[in-house]
Amino acid sequence: MKAMVLKRATAVEENPLEYIDIPDPDPAPGEILIRVRVCGICRTDLHTVEGEILPSKMPIVPGHQVIGTVAARGPEAKRFVEGDRVGMAWLFRTCGVCSFCLAGKENLCEKAQFTGFDADGGFAEYTKIHEDFAYPIPDVFTDREAAPLLCAGIIGYRALRLSEIQKGQRLGLYGFGAAAHIAVQVAVHRGCEVYVFTRGASHRALALRLGASWAGSLGDSLPAKLQGSIIFAPAGEIVPVALSHLDRGGTLALGGIYMTPIPALDYMKHLYDERTMRSVTASTRRDGNELLEAAAEIPIRTEIQSFPLAEANRALQLLKAGRIDGAGVLVVP
Repeated sequence: MKAMVLKRATAVEENPLEYIDIPDPDPAPGEILIRVRVCGICRTDLHTVEGEILPSKMPIVPGHQVIGTVAARGPEAKRFVEGDRVGMAWLFRTCGVCSFCLAGKENLCEKAQFTGFDADGGFAEYTKIHEDFAYPIPDVFTDREAAPLLCAGIIGYRALRLSEIQKGQRLGLYGFGAAAHIAVQVAVHRGCEVYVFTRGASHRALALRLGASWAGSLGDSLPAKLQGSIIFAPAGEIVPVALSHLDRGGTLALGGIYMTPIPALDYMKHLYDERTMRSVTASTRRDGNELLEAAAEIPIRTEIQSFPLAEANRALQLLKAGRIDGAGVLVVP
C-alpha cells in the first residue's frame, strides 16, 4: 500500500515524509483493518514530524484523525462488519487494568499507546486498530467534515470540560486552529460568550462567523475578565497574559501536547485569588463518544482545506505557517 512515512524527524520544510510502498497491515485478534478515505492533520503531527515530540518507533506512519471503512476483521472482532464507516483517534490502546483506567482516566494510563506515534496511523491507504478504540461516525457528516472531529474536536471538547466554563460565562480561546474552531461552536451552543485571540485576520473573521463575541490580537484590551480560558497555541509566552485575563476563581486549560517554555509567573498577579492552571492530556473514549454525539446534535460545521495524501508535507508546511483556516484533511486515493 501507499503511505507517507517518517524515517527521520526534521524541519517540515525539508519534506521529511516519504510517499512509498509498505506492506498492508494485518489485523490481530480483536482488531479491524480500515481502508482509509481521509485523515485530518493537526499540530501533533507537525510536532512529531519535526521531532519536538519523539515517537516510540521509527519509521512511523503519522496521522490520527482517520475516517474510513472496515475492510477486514481479525479473529474475535465482532463489533463492526465489513463496509461500516468508522473513525480512529489519537488514543490507540490502553492497559485497561491500571488505577487510571479503572477510574475512567484512561488518558493517563502509563501504558497508553497513541495513533501515529506508537502505532502506524492514517497517512496511508490502510491502517488498523482494536475495535474497542474505533468510533462509529454519525451520518450527518461527510468523511472530510468528520475527520477533524477525531482529534481537534475531541481535545477541544475535553479542554472545554477542564476549563470548567459554565453557561453564560466568558471563555477565552488563544490560537484559532482546528481544535478552537470546533470548541467555539460547542461553547456558543452552550450559551457562553467566546473571546478569541489570534494573529491572523482570516482566523479572526472565521471566529466571528462561527459565533465568537469578540476576536482580536493578544495585545488588545478586553471588555471584561474571563471565567475560563484555553490555550491551543503551543506558545508558552501566552500563559502569563492569559492568566492576567482571568477573573477571580477562573481556570486556564493548556490544550496542546507541546508548548515552548513558560516565562516566570508572578504569584500575586497571575495565580492569587484562586486562579487555576491545568494541562489537558490526550482524551478518553468517553470524550470521543460525547463529542461525536454533541457534534451531530448542534451540528458542528467544520471548515476544511483538502490535500492529496502525497502532499502531506505541503499541508503541514501550511499548517506551520498559519495558512490553514479551520482544519486540513488529507484525501487518500
